[in-house]
Amino acid sequence: MLEARHTMDAPTTTSADSGTSGGGGDWFTPRKNPTTAPAGDTAGTPDSTAEGREHPDAIPTPAPPAVQHAPSPAAGSGPTTVSSPGPAPTTLTPTPFASTVAPPRPLPEQGIPAQEHAPVPPSGQAATAPAEEGSPDALLIRRTMAEVAPIADKVTSYFYALLFVRHPDLRSLFPAAMDTQRDRLLRALLTAAEHIDNKDVLVDYLQKLGRGHRKYGTRPEHYPAVGECLIGALSKYAAGVWNAEMEAAWIRAYTTISQVMIDAAAADELRAPAWWYAEIVTHDLRTPDVAVVTVRPDQPYPFLAGQYTSVETPWWPRIWRHYSFASAPRSDGLLSFHVKAVPAGWVSNALVHRARPGDIIRLGPPAGSMTVDHTTDNGLLCLGGGTGIAPIKALVEDVAEHGDRRSVEVFYGARTDHDLYDIDTMLRLQQTHPWLSVRAIIDQQAHLQLPDAIRTYGPWDQFDAYLSGPPGMIRSGVDALRDIGIPSDRIRHDSVEELVAAGS
Repeated sequence: MLEARHTMDAPTTTSADSGTSGGGGDWFTPRKNPTTAPAGDTAGTPDSTAEGREHPDAIPTPAPPAVQHAPSPAAGSGPTTVSSPGPAPTTLTPTPFASTVAPPRPLPEQGIPAQEHAPVPPSGQAATAPAEEGSPDALLIRRTMAEVAPIADKVTSYFYALLFVRHPDLRSLFPAAMDTQRDRLLRALLTAAEHIDNKDVLVDYLQKLGRGHRKYGTRPEHYPAVGECLIGALSKYAAGVWNAEMEAAWIRAYTTISQVMIDAAAADELRAPAWWYAEIVTHDLRTPDVAVVTVRPDQPYPFLAGQYTSVETPWWPRIWRHYSFASAPRSDGLLSFHVKAVPAGWVSNALVHRARPGDIIRLGPPAGSMTVDHTTDNGLLCLGGGTGIAPIKALVEDVAEHGDRRSVEVFYGARTDHDLYDIDTMLRLQQTHPWLSVRAIIDQQAHLQLPDAIRTYGPWDQFDAYLSGPPGMIRSGVDALRDIGIPSDRIRHDSVEELVAAGS
């Protein structure tokens, strides 16, 4: 039986397409046509990351806005027939954040992996233990999430079935193969809803999402479709607890969520393009699977040392991967990245093995907060594993350019001598700057993991810690740093959840 369908109108704030966005998320026409991908490459194989900064960017995340009950498109527009269970929601108007604030929990970043101070549990795990305190809407939302958490895969599959059957035009915004990314949109939306009471935390999270998803060509008119299908999926799989009151709570929550994202995107559009074109000017193959790629953006690209960007190549449209900048901002405007080709890594293998000078890639906006606080004279304790040495090198250059003479201690971890591909650069920096110390920690020689090595040195009580590298190194590194007394608010690192997702 085909039941009533939930429909949502576009939010009140519109965001015009910037001149560089292309208007629809399609791949640009490069100044130099890139070579067609070799036939031997296996499409549909997800990227996986054993180490380095490559991890999947989120798929486009148009969050649903207010429900105004516009006519919905016909269900028969796709290859399959999917019914939308649940009663039609009541017409509601946007509401402000709830005044009752529950104790905040960190939000996992989606699309723009934030530099976090501690690992964050997946939202589905957090949902199974709803807080006892909170606004009425927050309690209803958490109850829904507790109901659907054990069947998250079914909810996700049904959500995308609804979305692509009812709105086939949106399929082009998503990667061709979604094996490793299919749950990321729904997870972000559910996570945001769960934190609807935590205004300060939630707004920052959603603003990053709204700004970051401009590069996908996400438009205000796309948001209602996602909201409609989200409500449809939740009402089907939370049927045991679902009622009109719960549906109204979700509608109010996502009205707020979508408006924050849309407003952030509109404001960002006045300051920066949705993406930058960048021409590869040098391609230095340091090892058979590690390349240093230097590019020239088509217009000024402002960023801070320690940040990262998302990269899309012409060989894999709509597939974005994150890479840290391997230097502080340069006077010539060039940007460098350290890229390790990982098994089945679409973007990483393309950048290492196919890319050549003259090829054109696209860059998303800069993001991340693993930056140097120049208002303090604390020393820097830096742990870089594998290609994680790239942002560490940028931090060292940043300290040098600011004229600081604060102590910087770098531990450069690798499995073998061969993996210390950038050690010469780091040693030259050490010779130039007397306040810099560089130590190479080679697992196979010392039988000592990088995080354990820092216990041998110190004390580190006057240092801020920075970690970049594989997920396992970051997890153990954070534990080791806490064990020796460095407080969590002085430990900065890549989002562990995003790095773990990269390896799946």
